[in-house]
Amino acid sequence: MISASEKFRGSSKLNDMQISLLRLFEQGISEADELEVRKMLMDYFNQGLQKEIEEVLKKKEYSTQDYHKMLSDDNFKSK
Repeated sequence: MISASEKFRGSSKLNDMQISLLRLFEQGISEADELEVRKMLMDYFNQGLQKEIEEVLKKKEYSTQDYHKMLSDDNFKSK
């Protein structure tokens, strides 16, 4: 019998991490464990996103006044 990870590898461009996750979930982990893994992945990607946002904000040097303009003016010009 072909496992889910083998089936996906042949029909898709999944990377090694994605295949590993498929293998993990194919073993039948509990719903609580599945939710914990999902939360860990979301936290991981959120950390990367927050770092990227901080870098952009440092580069753009937005002021409080800029944020107010962004919220109220559809034609706000980025720095």
